[in-house]
Amino acid sequence: MKQLNVIGIEPQHAKQLAERLNELLANYQIMYMNVRGFHWNIRGESFFELHAKFEETYNDLLLKVDEIAERILTLGQRPLHAYSTYIKTSQIEETKDIHDGKACVREILDSYRILIQLQREIFTLAGEVGDEGTASLMSDYIKEQEKTSWMLTAYLG
Repeated sequence: MKQLNVIGIEPQHAKQLAERLNELLANYQIMYMNVRGFHWNIRGESFFELHAKFEETYNDLLLKVDEIAERILTLGQRPLHAYSTYIKTSQIEETKDIHDGKACVREILDSYRILIQLQREIFTLAGEVGDEGTASLMSDYIKEQEKTSWMLTAYLG
């Protein structure tokens, strides 16, 4: 008889998923701080429009950070929680001193590309091990971020 965790996932599969989710969490945390910085430091003719958009974006990222950490806990694992670890783990890099709106939007688009790719990989893994909860979460994020990426690309012209 197979040993399953409290939600019915084999422990080694839960650990594998949590490792990937922790990688995703690190990327979200770095992107969150980058977008927060864009919100604070944006200048120029699109200030009001982008200042509000960046606030909407970082609030959404913060919500997802919490959801990802809680999913890791649901899998019986521990979420990463130190920025030094996030910086080492994240594919998204810290962005500093960007004030131009279009440059900020391009950075956000680059970050979404990374997130979407990671989420697709986690979605596939979750499907392979029968973790519908994680797969559903990733599917929701992918759908939303693909639309947001399209809109941001349209903004850039």
